Amino acid sequence: MPNPQAKSRLTKMTKPTNRAEEAVADMGEQCLVKRSRLIGRTITGIYDDALRKVGVTAGQLNILAVVVRRGPISPGEVARYLHIERSTMSRNLERMKRNGWLTVCPGESARSQELRITESGRSIVLEAVPLWREAQSRTREILGAGGTEAIYRLADAIEERSVV
Repeated sequence: MPNPQAKSRLTKMTKPTNRAEEAVADMGEQCLVKRSRLIGRTITGIYDDALRKVGVTAGQLNILAVVVRRGPISPGEVARYLHIERSTMSRNLERMKRNGWLTVCPGESARSQELRITESGRSIVLEAVPLWREAQSRTREILGAGGTEAIYRLADAIEERSVV
């Protein structure tokens, strides 16, 4: 539910003066994508700040975790599992290969590839886990029990419906 105080601040700040402004007047308060991105960026920032100490991002740690749990695994399978775009996956893979955390090996077919974690990658994961736990705790603190539960519930529902 939009915050009435935020709406009144926005309304006081700007009065629609043309049709385009009228058309988007409620978007700031009611746009679900804006709000979900705010939540996502805030949470990602908490994790990235914590993990910066070991030189890994939250996204990279998620990829490493999937490779540890399910590897060897194709880059496409990792991207589908994490619901990330190919370009994001490719960019992260290049960095992780350059850092020596992952290797890309030929897969079963001539056109396929498999990701494997290196010893250096395993070390990064082990160093990152305590920092991840701190970020997890901090995020739960900020979201509160209701917010944390809502995120789990929504994510589970999306995964069940295979919406993305």
